[in-house]
Amino acid sequence: MVILAFVALAFVLSVWFTHRFSRPGSWFYILDVPNERSLHDNPKPRGGGVAMLIAIYAALALAVGLFLTEARQTLVWVGAACLMVAVVSFLDDRHTMPVAYRIAAHVAAAFLLFRVGLGLESVGLPGVEWTLPVAIAGAASLLYVVWMINLYNFMDGMDGLAAGMAVLGFGTYAALGAMAGDVAFALTNAVVAASAGGFLVFNFPPARIFMGDVGSSALGLSAAAFSLWGVQRGVFSFWLALLVFLPFMADATVTLFRRLLRRERFWEPHRSHYYQRLVRGLGWTHRKAVLWGYVLMAACAISALWAKGRDTLDQWSLLGVWAVAYAGLLWWVSYREGRRRSGGHA
Repeated sequence: MVILAFVALAFVLSVWFTHRFSRPGSWFYILDVPNERSLHDNPKPRGGGVAMLIAIYAALALAVGLFLTEARQTLVWVGAACLMVAVVSFLDDRHTMPVAYRIAAHVAAAFLLFRVGLGLESVGLPGVEWTLPVAIAGAASLLYVVWMINLYNFMDGMDGLAAGMAVLGFGTYAALGAMAGDVAFALTNAVVAASAGGFLVFNFPPARIFMGDVGSSALGLSAAAFSLWGVQRGVFSFWLALLVFLPFMADATVTLFRRLLRRERFWEPHRSHYYQRLVRGLGWTHRKAVLWGYVLMAACAISALWAKGRDTLDQWSLLGVWAVAYAGLLWWVSYREGRRRSGGHA
């Protein structure tokens, strides 16, 4: 009941502030003008990320003040890192800052998390674990957090996609925390999921407002930080944490490597992510692409919940199924896209 009360508070606050920031006259009313990466044609406000953060900070501040005292230090540092990234992202939304400034903020936030104990100390697969030397652990932690911040930003290019991933991803982390009996971890992630859900009310296609870089960057950092926190608290293994956000990680990572192999300027806006190709290459509507994306996200979430506590053979079998499934999905998109371009039926 306690968790549900804070979930309700975060959801209501997010709905109220998102509605407020979607209207002209608010200081956070910033129009998103379509660019080379965009799938929308008309300018729309992008202050929804600020609304989500206000809801998250308010709900968690109240929870920490009332009873989450043992998680206070971690949540304060994660909140500080999120705020660091969010402020730079907000300035970028308003004035367009150089890429180097944004990356510097991402690295600083990742370094802060590592310094306070939220680092990638080991990596592994079902039944196998490798402890990393300190230097490698530090480098891997920085790379992981920075990549999660940026991949979430890259994947925030379609109505309802990033918010839906947040609802299902952090909601699954909350469920895993509850299964492990970790109230602090469960409540924290449930609050983030609820705030994203409140924003999704206005962001589901056709969207009335976007989350902007503020929201996507903060959610990416939170996904990285809470995955590391969950491993640290024994809620799940690192590979299981990655499985939850696999739909975003697979699309963004494979697309990055494809662009690197083609020697493209990967840091520039583009429309070559698989979710973008469903709309531009296959002619799907935003709603159809997003709804099928939700199906994939839900499948990853359910499989992660199923894998928790299973034996090693079951977990390896699950990873094998997902490896084959994703290889097939990525091939299918490219195949249908090629057929459509050559005059075949999509």
